[in-house]
Amino acid sequence: MARLRTLVVVAGAALVVRRAMRRRIQDSPLWPMPALDEPISGRPRSRALRLLVTAHETVADGVVRLRLEGHDLPRWEPGAHLDLVLPSGLVRQYSLCGDPEDTSAYTVATRLVEDGRGGSREVHEQVREGLELEVRGPRNRFPLVEAPAYVFVAGGIGITPILPMLRSLPEGTDWRLLYGGRTRASMPFLEEVEKLDAGQGQVRIVAADEDGLPDLDALFAAAPEGAAVYCCGPEGLMAAVEERAPQVHLERFTPSASTAGNEAFEVELRRSGRVLTVPADSTVLAAVRKELPDTLYSCEQGFCGTCQQRVLAGEVEHRDELLTDAERDDSMLICVSRARGERLVLDM
Repeated sequence: MARLRTLVVVAGAALVVRRAMRRRIQDSPLWPMPALDEPISGRPRSRALRLLVTAHETVADGVVRLRLEGHDLPRWEPGAHLDLVLPSGLVRQYSLCGDPEDTSAYTVATRLVEDGRGGSREVHEQVREGLELEVRGPRNRFPLVEAPAYVFVAGGIGITPILPMLRSLPEGTDWRLLYGGRTRASMPFLEEVEKLDAGQGQVRIVAADEDGLPDLDALFAAAPEGAAVYCCGPEGLMAAVEERAPQVHLERFTPSASTAGNEAFEVELRRSGRVLTVPADSTVLAAVRKELPDTLYSCEQGFCGTCQQRVLAGEVEHRDELLTDAERDDSMLICVSRARGERLVLDM
């Protein structure tokens, strides 16, 4: 009997240890492990890949293109993007701009943002040929829909998701592109874009130093009826296009900087037993990290999903670019989303 009691105690202790280890694993930055393809809140995580940088080349002033090689890579469609995990651990999103049929490599391009948060500078200055990078995706939240005609508006590096769309259009498709930039030298893939036009007048190149600002009113006045409108570029350009074409398909990798209309609210962290105030000019993530500095996050823009948290009570104003409708029923990305009311309760 004494031996049986001992075995029970040992088994119980082992169970406690296993549970503790599982909790520590789940709380670590490596959980969830994307390579396992485990679903979280209903969304399958993209398989993490280790790809070799085989080309790092300048394609315009301040713009570099990366070629990331692998084997039998997942296929993608125009408009898709990748999450790149940079050597520092930062996660950044880049549109795929190569050939969707090439399953041996992915191609992305990025502009150096001098006053950014460091991701683009790291790509430009630290990523080199021969380096392996972790890649997640591809994912597509900017798909090309079927339409009788198309109007594309690209600003600078915003040409990257649009270029594969142009290549994929069947011969005879009615389309037009307005491509703008500061200077012609700063506009990546300009030569290829001009070749796609083949003298048909479908492409309008506008370099601000030579031509001034693009004439969006003229573009949309001449747009075919029922045309699908796609735009990617600086926030000001996308806002101007949205004013003229409310049903426009937009691709953003930076959140709107405006805090107009924001209000302060409370957040209860149920497991931690704490109640926080989120100011109108701040975020849930910032407030939470003051109390729980080990809270995981990366992009701070609502794209990568690292800061996803379960919502136990309260209504969320979702501002992310990632979660599905099903996920939004019971979770939020705390880097950008807010309360639609006075209080939220999180499972933290």
